[in-house]
Amino acid sequence: MQLTDTSTSIWEKGYNNYGPWLKEKYPGHRVFKVIVDGNFTCPNRDGSKGFGGCTYCNVDSFTPSVSRNASTIRQQVMEGMERARKGNKADKFIIYFQPNTNTYAPVHYLKALYDEALSYCTDDIVGLSVGTRPDCIDAEKIALLESYTDRFDVDLEMGMESIYNETLDQINRGCSHDDLLTALKLVENSKLDICVHTIFGFPWETREMMLKYADEINRHPQIKFVKFHHLHIVEGSVMGVKYKREPFKLFGLDEYAGFLCELLPLVRPDVVIQRLFGLSDRELLIAPNWGLKKSEIQYYIDQKILNSGVVQGSAISPL
Repeated sequence: MQLTDTSTSIWEKGYNNYGPWLKEKYPGHRVFKVIVDGNFTCPNRDGSKGFGGCTYCNVDSFTPSVSRNASTIRQQVMEGMERARKGNKADKFIIYFQPNTNTYAPVHYLKALYDEALSYCTDDIVGLSVGTRPDCIDAEKIALLESYTDRFDVDLEMGMESIYNETLDQINRGCSHDDLLTALKLVENSKLDICVHTIFGFPWETREMMLKYADEINRHPQIKFVKFHHLHIVEGSVMGVKYKREPFKLFGLDEYAGFLCELLPLVRPDVVIQRLFGLSDRELLIAPNWGLKKSEIQYYIDQKILNSGVVQGSAISPL
């Protein structure tokens, strides 16, 4: 496999980094994601697949507090853009349907929501991003999302979480890895950009097991983006209750950064890394509390990668 030219700005950190990738894709613009809450639920919460959701999940913990006061879709987009313009000097936007399962509704309803979100300051919108579960994707919904690709870049984000069905069962995921494989098959020749989300650090998965996630990502060329998260325990989750009763081992910051240094050389160099870690709001976080701000954690991990001489994809044998 030919490595991407590591002399470009995207590779300054040793990995195919989303921020510089956005700058290169949209030159002269500052692009920011505007989170939209479509007031969806989840089949693992409403009884369709189960109740209570995944054991690690409290939806609020993964959604910035400013995005939780769900007004109309249009109002959320207006307010989100205004915050991003003032606070981040953004001038172009990706509309991001993030909380819960954002394809869990009939297609006509989804179209109405997506259309509303994309109707405000349309000229300033460059993308639509939709987060969902792989068992809530079908050909009709893919066709709907593809219908926007003539005007916007559209990415479909699906929770892989783990590649092991035993883990998915243990965390009450309500879907299997086969469901993800089925969804990936449906988008094999799609115009959509596919992002998968993983969680590292389930206490029963070994380091060797977690490194195998890279092999699974690599074998699906339709995967363009990834989001890597470490397991964190939050208030309002089943896992949070269990952790308080009997704490179990979680990643320390240096240990997690070291794990990423092992993982990244195994990941295809064309895969864009949107995120290396996750972080919930402090008031919801139980553990691990690394005692640092998000920017400080990012800096620590980036320095660890640079000092270790890590290059994404460098351990993959040429074809």
